[in-house]
Amino acid sequence: MGHIILRLDRVMADRKMSLKELSDRVGVSNVNLSKMKTGKISAIRFSTLEAICEALSCQPGDILEYSPDGEQ
Repeated sequence: MGHIILRLDRVMADRKMSLKELSDRVGVSNVNLSKMKTGKISAIRFSTLEAICEALSCQPGDILEYSPDGEQ
């Protein structure tokens, strides 16, 4: 079975945005954003995803990637 890979770190680097700045813009704690960056979450609210996409001027597909059969 495949899984979802979070590419938040890549998009943040492309936008040159720090964790603290994104946290302030989105209203999500540094700790929770850090967990998202490292992929250590099992779910994300659409409202949080929308806020992140707005802050980073990106699409959900820029942050989320599907990996079939557990490929990296």
